[in-house]
Amino acid sequence: MKMLPSRPLLLAATLAGLLLAGVAHAKLPPLSDEAKAKAAENAAKAAHGNQVANYQLCKSMDRLAAVYQAEVKKAGKEVKPPTATPACADPGPFVYTPPPPLEAAGAHSPAKTATAPPNVKTPSAEQGSKKP
Repeated sequence: MKMLPSRPLLLAATLAGLLLAGVAHAKLPPLSDEAKAKAAENAAKAAHGNQVANYQLCKSMDRLAAVYQAEVKKAGKEVKPPTATPACADPGPFVYTPPPPLEAAGAHSPAKTATAPPNVKTPSAEQGSKKP
């Protein structure tokens, strides 16, 4: 026969769980500019790694297709021309150029002065209607 936990023990466990859940929802401080820059560089490095992997996969698929066509030719079967595909694009070495700061990018520039009203439609009375 199993023994069920007592009520005070169950209540204490529930309260501890709620307390930990409240701590888990605490707000983290905002990232520093250096941390944001490092995260952007890491994201760019990961994207370049994906491009390199795609290039290597493309090259290996080309080699496999060449081997397959050679085997088919050797067996004396009809070799169909390969399907045209784009060439494998070599991403080159990783080069990271950080984006300019927001102030240099003009993100905080004031809005330009309006030179025309937002509604440029001419009223129908001014358009002059043509009557037959």
